Amino acid sequence: MSGKPADTLLKAKDYKSEVKPVWCPGCGHFAVLSATTKALAHLGLPQKDVAMISGIGCSSRLPAYVSVYGFHGVHGRALAVASGLKAARPELTVLVAGGDGDGFSIGGNHFLHACRRNMDMTYIVMDNEVYGMTKGQASPTTSPDWAESKLTPHGPGVPSFNPAAIALASGATFIARGFTGKPNDLAKLLVDAIQHPGFSFIQALSPCTTFRPDQNDWKKIVRPFEQEATDDPVEAAKRIHADDGMSTGLLYQTKVPVWQPERSVRAQIDQLELGFQV
Repeated sequence: MSGKPADTLLKAKDYKSEVKPVWCPGCGHFAVLSATTKALAHLGLPQKDVAMISGIGCSSRLPAYVSVYGFHGVHGRALAVASGLKAARPELTVLVAGGDGDGFSIGGNHFLHACRRNMDMTYIVMDNEVYGMTKGQASPTTSPDWAESKLTPHGPGVPSFNPAAIALASGATFIARGFTGKPNDLAKLLVDAIQHPGFSFIQALSPCTTFRPDQNDWKKIVRPFEQEATDDPVEAAKRIHADDGMSTGLLYQTKVPVWQPERSVRAQIDQLELGFQV
């Protein structure tokens, strides 16, 4: 990570690393990178005070492309790593990046408990309804009738995972959906999510041009939510289940106590480690 002096006004380009992205041309993830750097520049966050954590997948390459502290973890464990970091270093702005496979399949259990634990961090999931890095298998959010994968030639045949509904039921206090075709709107959602005290979840609809070229049509059907965000979970649930998954914007936001363990836990661990010294 390279950085400028703390009193220097940073621009979006300053948050981009020298590593060139290797995503396919036209991938929606480029817009997530752009939105992330714009959001960090808007907030004026020092690079040394931000950490980006990820798991495995096309989306999880993001920490390499952002000039902040980063950790590229193992499949599905990004939220576990991020929770540990936030517990030990609560002063850091912790961002977590993943995909629909990484976050909702092998990482599904961590997603549930990160929502209910409500630590102060932001989770952005780049959802393209397919495992792109491993050549096009169906993911948890894939439509049950999508039959373009050799592993599911007749379609997955099971209902799609509903990220917003699961986040709401699990206790997330900020739930939004963005579209990579509108990167400035996505950047605004990220700014709001980072400023929100608690666990913020953004589902970013991010087309995979290689294995899901049909998703290029998303730009024709994506539209803003018709109503302002609500703080009523019952009303939010009604809106989620009445929606086709193509509405974007802030859906739900509420304030509940943020969970943060006492820093004294670290001291107790230090004392425990002394007992094992040889």
